[in-house]
Amino acid sequence: MILYDYVLSPNCYKARLMAALTEQKLDLKALDVYPGNAHKQPAFLALNPAGTVPVLTTGALTLTDSAAILVYLAKRAGGWLGEDTPEGAALVQNWLAFAQGLTDSLGVARLHDMLTVPVDIEAARARGIAALRALEAALFEGRLAGRAFLLGDAPSIADIACFPHVALAEDGGVTLAPYPSVRLWLRAVRALPGFIEMPGIHRLHDQKPEPGISHHGD
Repeated sequence: MILYDYVLSPNCYKARLMAALTEQKLDLKALDVYPGNAHKQPAFLALNPAGTVPVLTTGALTLTDSAAILVYLAKRAGGWLGEDTPEGAALVQNWLAFAQGLTDSLGVARLHDMLTVPVDIEAARARGIAALRALEAALFEGRLAGRAFLLGDAPSIADIACFPHVALAEDGGVTLAPYPSVRLWLRAVRALPGFIEMPGIHRLHDQKPEPGISHHGD
């Protein structure tokens, strides 16, 4: 499987993280997206006319959407798709749509602050804050029911789809300080066996302890 990849792209990171967590090998083909605009060159546009990354190719199959890539990798690995019921499938789709909203809000704010992409930054941040409030409410309710992840006590592609843009929210000027359930969830994802980093997202042992959590020797 070949992944056309940009190291600073949260959507590309989703694919790399999913593959790492499920022990699937990807042949990474790095693209100079910024400043090189490799994703807008004819050779890449022949592969994906939308000019977006990531793209995954394997045999005759070409996938040009990060959510589709997550579903493909999860199906290959088994598990990670939530409960095998109509309700479970619908919940997965709902969270994948929510993740796209994170891309369009927190992701847009990050592009503005890191790469000076011209956007309505206040509107992007406002949408991002609204999304974080909704995520905090869902995770808080889940914690009361004993769930550490979005769909239960085990991780799913819902978590992987939402994780990167939330973890990188502060790159776009949106603080995570008001969202304790979100911060605990981020730590739970970071603690998964096989977790890998990207610039700006580090392993659990690099994170400061959460306030109010007791640690040996404190």
